[in-house]
Amino acid sequence: MSPLHPTARDAPDALRAPVRATLVIRNGTVLDGTGRRAFRADIAIAGDTIIACGQVGTAECEREGCEEIDGTGLYVAPGFIDIHSHSDYTLLVDPRALSSLMQGVTLEVIGNCGHGCFPIAVPERATRAMYGYQPYVPITWKTAADYFRRLEDVQPAINVASLVPNGQLRLAVVGLVDRPASKRERARMLNLLDRALADGAWGLSTGLEYPAEVGTTPDEIAALCAVVADANGLYATHTRNRGRGAADAVAEAIATCERTGARLQVSHLLPRSGVEEGRRCVALVEEARRRGLDVAFDMHTRTFGLTYLHAILPPEILSGRRQDIARALSDPRARERMRGDVGMLGSGEWSKVVILHTPLWPQYAGRDIASIAAEREQDALDVVCDLLLAAPDEPHALPIAIDCYDEAQQREVFSHPLCMPASDATALAPDGPLAGTSFAGAYTWAAWFYRFMVREHALLSPEEAVARLTSVPARRLGLSDRGVIREGARADLVVFDPARYGERGTRRDPNRFAVGVRHVVVNGVLALTNGAPTGLRPGRVLRRAG
Repeated sequence: MSPLHPTARDAPDALRAPVRATLVIRNGTVLDGTGRRAFRADIAIAGDTIIACGQVGTAECEREGCEEIDGTGLYVAPGFIDIHSHSDYTLLVDPRALSSLMQGVTLEVIGNCGHGCFPIAVPERATRAMYGYQPYVPITWKTAADYFRRLEDVQPAINVASLVPNGQLRLAVVGLVDRPASKRERARMLNLLDRALADGAWGLSTGLEYPAEVGTTPDEIAALCAVVADANGLYATHTRNRGRGAADAVAEAIATCERTGARLQVSHLLPRSGVEEGRRCVALVEEARRRGLDVAFDMHTRTFGLTYLHAILPPEILSGRRQDIARALSDPRARERMRGDVGMLGSGEWSKVVILHTPLWPQYAGRDIASIAAEREQDALDVVCDLLLAAPDEPHALPIAIDCYDEAQQREVFSHPLCMPASDATALAPDGPLAGTSFAGAYTWAAWFYRFMVREHALLSPEEAVARLTSVPARRLGLSDRGVIREGARADLVVFDPARYGERGTRRDPNRFAVGVRHVVVNGVLALTNGAPTGLRPGRVLRRAG
């Protein structure tokens, strides 16, 4: 770990003249997000902007309204950025985002995996591509602009930037069917995408493995990505196949990038099909970079993937009405047809599918489908159908984990210079309307990454780890004024104890706050101080300039 440095002579913007600051952080060890060597300095903030990083005099903070923070012995870094979040809906339910704030997260990029909150045509249908949906917040919006205003109305504690989710484009125009969009439907989708980008979305995401998008063709994706490329947006993809043959799906995404000129972000790159397939996926990204393509990737920090049990069923089953789905799940002939087509679980490895906490089947929480099937003396698919029949009107009531990775793979992938850590989760809080809701990674991802990569395995320096959490995702998205500490940048900052910063949540007990974060500044306002939320919610919806 880098030592604390005694002077600010390495500071890029050392200040000697008086300033009119509203907040000053003194004597911290600054990791400015660029990866350069840490240095000791004061940071002065006026409003929502960093006005100096260097030596700040005392007189500037004697005026009324200026706060001071002692950063002695602490690291001061740009606020952490979650490049792959699913908080689209949960931020409307509880905008405090405490699981994120307690880790030092100040910005989440939502709209990933083709899931999100716009555009909306049929609200009931749209909930199928919306993580964390509950009937607390009625869906009254339709467009990206409507949704952004709705999000601003609740005043989130953190900043939010959104991609356009292709799952919602398809649901709004094509519906939940396994077929390509028609020429007219594609034109309508392109129009909706163009409108959302004009409203301030930062790019497009796909979730090609999910029921709403399995019928999407490469030509359809290329047409959408051409619009994104023209806007210099980002294309983030949950690829078509994350099991066996996952490398072919990554190759398809890279071919789309090459064909259209879109900047490509491969979401949670490592597949569910083993170490060698994962290395092939990484090698494809490396080779694409050597050809001059703008490709990078992210990875969540858990050793398993998360979804809902219904998502493994074939699209032709899920495309029906609730009563039609229940009828199919009860029909022995329909079950027989499903046995060879279980969606994203193409390998049929039911021992890897674990039921998470659910009030419907509390006796099966933490159990895998294979062991439940053996206990019930049933075929695994029959177990799945019976479990889903317990609540055919509640598709989000049976969350599952699919075991995929080990720590050796994590060490390898997070050491890669093109990899960014991400939550792949929803922002939560242990009290309030989301109490009792869990999503592995929500409370742990950034803290786990720093603890695992810096303190435990020394695979990254503190400066390198902070860069992966700040400037690297900021540049990837297209932000120039966040993710760094410099004069003129937005004042999103985290002050943390490098010896303590780490996660406490576990798979069995996920809803535990991270430790070690002392202060969090969002847009120049203290959202967390002395390890406790202030109750202020200074986050903003960040819109891409047209």
